[in-house]
Amino acid sequence: MPKRTWTIEDQACDLYVDQLVLRPGNVGGEATGYSVVKRTLQAGPSKGVDVIEVHNGDLKFVVLPTRGMNLWKATVGDVQLGWQSPVRGPVHPSLVCLSEFNGLGWLRGFDELLCRCGLESNGVPEFYPNGTLRYGLHGRIANTPAHKVEISIDGDLGEISIRGSVDETRMFGNKLRLVSTVTTRAGQPGMTITDTITSLSAEPCELELLYHINFGMPLLGPGSKVVLPVRKMAPRDAAAVADLATWNTYGPESPGLGEAVFFFELAADAQGRTQTLLTNAGGDRGVSQKFNTRQLPCFTLWKNRQAQCDGYVTGLEPGINFPNQKSFEKRMDRVAVLAPGESRTFEVTLEVQRDAAAVRAAAAAVEALQGTVAPELLAQPNPAWSGT
Repeated sequence: MPKRTWTIEDQACDLYVDQLVLRPGNVGGEATGYSVVKRTLQAGPSKGVDVIEVHNGDLKFVVLPTRGMNLWKATVGDVQLGWQSPVRGPVHPSLVCLSEFNGLGWLRGFDELLCRCGLESNGVPEFYPNGTLRYGLHGRIANTPAHKVEISIDGDLGEISIRGSVDETRMFGNKLRLVSTVTTRAGQPGMTITDTITSLSAEPCELELLYHINFGMPLLGPGSKVVLPVRKMAPRDAAAVADLATWNTYGPESPGLGEAVFFFELAADAQGRTQTLLTNAGGDRGVSQKFNTRQLPCFTLWKNRQAQCDGYVTGLEPGINFPNQKSFEKRMDRVAVLAPGESRTFEVTLEVQRDAAAVRAAAAAVEALQGTVAPELLAQPNPAWSGT
């Protein structure tokens, strides 16, 4: 079976491949129609950002090793995943000062389809009693370059994998390693992200993790709908309370309206598997997420309702915790602790629906998970889920 692996970056031996193009002729085997291109961007704030462009013959997507193995954009036919951020990215991490704007500097680099929030912290900024910043918005991992990156292709199966290792470590603090593998197959309209996070310390390490998965136009627009198997839902704050009647639908761009955020416990099958769906107004384009609630028990729905030029976008965000201040999440026992050498693995799959039949099938799968579970929809924030 022809399977080959190319190491394109390895800090340990000072290996770096600036450009690489891989096609079936480089691998052999029966699979055809795919390509993988590694290159380095050279213009503006993107200068020095490594990108890996994967085309499996149907799905195209871009991995960003320089930005924590985030996913930048993806397309299947005329279905575009991702969004139009006010930030012109991908932005090199050296240009993102995380402590800027009272801990909101993370937003300077935010324009990806999928970016991780974590690993030591992942919520809103938190400050020491003397007013100095303790944890910035959404943590550091999304702005940390990978130190080892590999591309693997199975020429018979047509399976393409991009694997990167990213360390979030410091003296006198947490020492965690993320090993992320993005896998797809030739001709398939989806991909799976498998992340293993390991403690590198001889002492316990704390972990917060949330997958900030973002969608904008043209999939998102007036009449778009999110379909979730809800066990329990609560608005995060007063702004979300005001949007409660339309929490699962989307209106037009609304300058000045701002964001509404909802927290969920989702229904799942006996093995913990669950699924979500975002569909356009016509019901003939959509995208599903599949993940396991035993790995990622918390779910956040983010609706940013501003004009497109200001970031009209929604986020469907599975996580091990809710994105509150870390001290609150710790009191609520949602901050994981990894023992020395311990690892945890997380998996998220994205699948695109390109016609009404596929959207209906995805919606039916969500409805089956809902089953006889009566959704508990709270009218006010849940004190156990929202707080500081």
